[in-house]
Amino acid sequence: MPSTELSHSYDIAAPPAAVLAHLADPKNYIGLSPLLVDVRDVQHEDGVTHYVAVERFRFLGLIQHDNVIRVTLRIDDAGLPDEATVSGEVVSPGGVRMDYRFAVTARGADGSLVLDRLRLHAPFGLLRYAAGKAGAVQAERGRVLARRLGGGS
Repeated sequence: MPSTELSHSYDIAAPPAAVLAHLADPKNYIGLSPLLVDVRDVQHEDGVTHYVAVERFRFLGLIQHDNVIRVTLRIDDAGLPDEATVSGEVVSPGGVRMDYRFAVTARGADGSLVLDRLRLHAPFGLLRYAAGKAGAVQAERGRVLARRLGGGS
């Protein structure tokens, strides 16, 4: 299956522990991704969080499609206060799969650098569309996270 990797980094005016706490809660992803409109069925087991998320797509400004995805989320906080990671997998209908990883590293006294990496796998013909949407989500996620945690605009 064709695949591609997307990477985006951004500075957040909050320490790694605060960034990790925000990214560890599935409900916080609503609005963090402009496509995500609902999170439900959150289950925690053996240090792993599983949940269902709903992405809302609009085509031609008229047609709405709710894409129900299954998400797995893992936290690694062993390196705090200096670093932490959030990683997991997303399974979407249509054969689209994504592995994601947020590496959060201390930067300065009270800041963090977030490296947001996505590895997309999609059937031929869907990869370009999925990568375009995922790249737009990454860029917006950095802006929203900075606004939420760092008081930025």
